[in-house]
Amino acid sequence: MKMLIVYYSMYGHIHRMAEAIGEGAKKVAGTVVEMKRVPETLPPDILEKMGAIQAQKAFSHIPIARVEDLAAADAIIFGTPTRFGNMCGQMRQFLDATGQLWEKGALVGKVGSVFTSSATQHGGQESTILSFHITLLHQGLILVGLPYTFQGQMRIDEITGGSPYGASTIAGGQGERLPSDNELAAARFQGEHVAKIASKLFR
Repeated sequence: MKMLIVYYSMYGHIHRMAEAIGEGAKKVAGTVVEMKRVPETLPPDILEKMGAIQAQKAFSHIPIARVEDLAAADAIIFGTPTRFGNMCGQMRQFLDATGQLWEKGALVGKVGSVFTSSATQHGGQESTILSFHITLLHQGLILVGLPYTFQGQMRIDEITGGSPYGASTIAGGQGERLPSDNELAAARFQGEHVAKIASKLFR
C-alpha cells in the first residue's frame, strides 16, 4: 500500500508533523511512505523578509509534488498551515490544478486525510481541515480523521492541537513553538490509523 504525504511548510512545523505522520504509517506492515512538498508560490525575496529561507533549508531535500503523484498513491495525507481559517495559498493552487484527475475520477476511492497548524490555539485549525475536506469529497476520496481512540486530544492539562478531524499543532505568533510530544503522538496515530484503513482496502 502506497501512502503519499503532501504538504506545505513555511517554517518547519508542518514538515515535522509530516515526519511523524510517516513514522506512524510505517508501523503498518506493507506500507510504503513517500513525502513531497507542494510548489512554493512566493518569490525568494518575500520568503527572505518573512524569515522563512533558512527554515526551509532543513527540508529542501524533500521532492516537489506533481499532480500526477496523487493518482499513483492509495492513501494521501495532506498537511497545510492555516491561513485565515482555510488552507494556505500554495496548497490551494496545487489542488486547483487537479481538474484533469477529477475528470478521470483518478482519485475516487482513495483514502484521504488532513493535518494542520496555526499560530494560535483558536486560529482556525478545525475549520481548515473541514474546509479542506470539501475538495477531497469532490475528488471522491474516503475521508479519515483522528478518532477519539487517540485520547491525547482530550487532555486539558496542557495547550495542545488535535481534534477528531485531524492532528494539528500550535506554532506561536512568531513560529517559536515547536510541535509538542502530544501533538507529534497525534500525528503518528493518524498516520498509522490511515495506513491501517488503506491496507484493508488495498491489500
